[in-house]
Amino acid sequence: MAVTGQEELTLDGARAQVSFGARSDVGAVRKVNEDSFLAAAPVFLVADGMGGHARGDEASRTAVGVFEEHIEVGAPSTPERILDAIHSSNDAVADLHTGEDVGSAVAGTTLAGVAFVDAGDGVGLCWMAFNIGDSRIYTWDGHQLVQLSVDHSVVQEMVDAGLLRTEDAATHPKRNVITRAIGTDDYADADVWLIPVEGRQRFLICSDGLSTELDSREIAQILTTADEVEPSAAALASAADALVEAAIARGGRDNVTVIMLESTLAPHGEVLA
Repeated sequence: MAVTGQEELTLDGARAQVSFGARSDVGAVRKVNEDSFLAAAPVFLVADGMGGHARGDEASRTAVGVFEEHIEVGAPSTPERILDAIHSSNDAVADLHTGEDVGSAVAGTTLAGVAFVDAGDGVGLCWMAFNIGDSRIYTWDGHQLVQLSVDHSVVQEMVDAGLLRTEDAATHPKRNVITRAIGTDDYADADVWLIPVEGRQRFLICSDGLSTELDSREIAQILTTADEVEPSAAALASAADALVEAAIARGGRDNVTVIMLESTLAPHGEVLA
């Protein structure tokens, strides 16, 4: 599944052009794609149904569906509405459980994304990033790829505690064990960041099907090559395709989902190209 688009968001005279390209693939090994995504301004997110768990594909689709119901398309949202959608998606996925669901049979999903929001007086327009699980959000400025989100996983906790080297995390036997997810607890404990909207900004949002096959250096190399093309929604879609294909070529052991997103803010009175 692939989506490409370009939209314009306005608020109090400020206008932002948002372009995006997204693709999701089952990969080379799995039979079912448990990843889902939403790419429709103001919200861009990836949900990765918990592999090996009952109804993981339904869990990810349910989380995306809640956001579609809660957030108005084509207009800036608010931090409060995004948080409400996160908590409502947690409730909706939890409702998928049956009385017999225990342990690995409990449906759940990761949730990682960014939303264009009006954060109110004194703050203004922001990209609100949110994450629960081990899907990732990166920023990309054409030179440096920076992981914005922090994985909620056993290996990341071990790295943070000094018990495991970062370079060993990718091969650790518990590398796929996450410590937070949508639908598995009464409360969705999401990490949230507010990033002021300014100039040209780019984000990469992905499931761990990308980040477990390619490291940050390899991802950055692919994005650097993609940047040689004139910026456009089609170019972002091509970059997403290239990343997905590279992950599959490396082994494609999991579903792979990538959203490439770019926004350009026009100062008051200026016309967007």
